[in-house]
Amino acid sequence: MSADYILEMNHITKEYGSVAVLKDVTLRIRPGEIHALLGENGAGKSTLMNVLFGMPVIHTTGGYQGEVIVDGEKTNILSPMDAMAKGIGMVHQEFMLIPGFSITDNIKLNREITRPWAVSRVLGRDLEFLNRKKMAEDARTALDSVGMGIDELAMVSGLPVGHMQFIEIAREIDKLGMKVLVFDEPTAVLTESEAQQLLGVMKDIASKGIAIIFITHRLDEVMDAADTITILRDGKLVKTLDKKETNQEQLAALMIGRGDESTVTARRRDGEIKGNVAMEIRNLWVNMPGEVARGVDLDVMEGEILGIGGLAGQGKIGIPNGIMGLYEAAGKVKLFGKDLPLNDASAALKSGLAMVSEDRRGVGLLLDQSIEDNIVFSAMQVNGRFLKKWLGQKDAAAIRAHADKMVEDLDIRCTSAQQPVGTLSGGNQQKVCVARALTLEPKFLFVAEPTRGIDIGAKQLVLDTLVRLNRDTGMTIVMVSSELQELRSVCDRIAIIAEGRVEAVLRPEDPDVDFGLAMSGASRKGGKHK
Repeated sequence: MSADYILEMNHITKEYGSVAVLKDVTLRIRPGEIHALLGENGAGKSTLMNVLFGMPVIHTTGGYQGEVIVDGEKTNILSPMDAMAKGIGMVHQEFMLIPGFSITDNIKLNREITRPWAVSRVLGRDLEFLNRKKMAEDARTALDSVGMGIDELAMVSGLPVGHMQFIEIAREIDKLGMKVLVFDEPTAVLTESEAQQLLGVMKDIASKGIAIIFITHRLDEVMDAADTITILRDGKLVKTLDKKETNQEQLAALMIGRGDESTVTARRRDGEIKGNVAMEIRNLWVNMPGEVARGVDLDVMEGEILGIGGLAGQGKIGIPNGIMGLYEAAGKVKLFGKDLPLNDASAALKSGLAMVSEDRRGVGLLLDQSIEDNIVFSAMQVNGRFLKKWLGQKDAAAIRAHADKMVEDLDIRCTSAQQPVGTLSGGNQQKVCVARALTLEPKFLFVAEPTRGIDIGAKQLVLDTLVRLNRDTGMTIVMVSSELQELRSVCDRIAIIAEGRVEAVLRPEDPDVDFGLAMSGASRKGGKHK
C-alpha cells in the first residue's frame, strides 16, 4: 500500500456462480484527483462500485477476492452506511431524493441537527426538536457550493431533473469527512450548460482534496475534467492512463477493442444491400422511461439485418417499443411505403410487423402455459389463425402440427410442445419468443436483446436462426442489442444511438475507434449514414 493513494482496490475478483464479472481489477485513487472509470455496459464498473460500497448483492453472493484500502488502512466495507462512515459517498445516476421533502430535508436526511429542550434533557435526545434554522443554513452553504440559487426550503417534487442532480451533489458535499466521491453518469440528464457547470463543481471539490471517481460515457467530458483514466472491458483492467498521455480516439478503441476480430465477419454476407427502403423513420420520439428516443431519423433497407446499438439508457430500446405501439410515440414511420400508425399495437401487428421483446419473462411469454399455446397465441389474436371457422374454437391439430414444426426448426429443447414454458431454460424460452413472432408471418421483424441472459451455446443458436431467417426468406430484421460484438457478427449495418438520436451508422468492419466515439456521442462520422 502507498501513502500516495486515498483509495486502493487491489486485485478485485468477483464471481456470480461460475461467472467471473470482475477478474483481478486494480483501481487506485489519489487525494484530490478526478479519476475517470470507463467501459461499455457489462464491463464491470457497477460491480466494482458495489464492492466499494459494500452492497448486499456482493456479500449475499459469496463476497469477493482482493483487498480494499481506505486512507492507508485495509478494510472490509460491509454496507453503504459503513462506506459513508469511512468517507465514501456517491452521486447516483438514479435520483435518491424524496419528492415530498424539502431540499433542506433531503440534504440533511439521516444527519439532522437537533436542539434540546427541558423535557429532552430529562428523558433523552430522542425528544429533541429539529434545529431547522441550522439545517437550512447548512443546506444553503451546500447549494451555494454547487452554484444553485434555488430556495433551500423549496419542495423537491416538481423540480427539473437538472436541479435534482445538483441537490444530490449538495447532499454529498454537506457530509463531513468525505474522502472519495463517486459520480455515476452525473451529466446524463443535464443540458450542455448544466453539464459544464457540474464539471466545474467537480473540479472545485477535487481542489479541496476530495478524490472523485467519474463514471461516464462522454469522452469529451473525460478529457476536460479527469486527471487519470482507467478502462475496464469484459470485467478486466485494460489500462490506466494519465490524461496527458491519451486522446478520445485511443480511449474509444480501448473501450471497444476485443483483440480478436476473427468473429466479426463470421456470419456477415458478402456485398452490400441494395434495393428499396423497408422502413423509413423520421423524427421519431418515444417516451419510454429510461430509453427515451429524441428525434430518430433512420432508413432500414429491405432484406437487410440492421443492428441498433449504444449504451444503456441512450434510447435504443425505445425505438422498436415506440414503433410497435408499446410506448407513447410521435413522428413519422413508413413501412414498405405506407404510413404506419403510431400508438396502436394492433395496427403495427396487422401491418406485417412483429417483435421479440427484450423482456421475455415480463411481456414476451405466458410462463404457465404450454410451448404450443405461447407459439400460436399472437397469431390467434391478430390473424385469427388456428381457429375453426365454423365454431371459433382452437384447432388443436393445426396448433400441434405447427408447434412441433417450430420446435424442430428452432431446435427448442423440450420434452414436448405441451411442456410449460416456465420450465424451459432461458435460451429455449428465447427461441419460443422467436417462434411466436414468426408464426405471425411478419414481413419485418424487431428483435430486442435476443441473447440477454442466455448461455453462449444458446446465443450461437439464436443468432444463427436470425441469419438463416434473413438469408432463406429475405425477411428484414432489426436487431437491438447491448452486445456490440454480436451486432458486428450478424448485421449488414449498425446504427449507434447516443442521447436518444442516431449518432452514426457504421459497417461491422469499421474500426473499433469509430464505434467507441459514436457510443460516447463524439463520433467523427457526425451521424452520417454510410
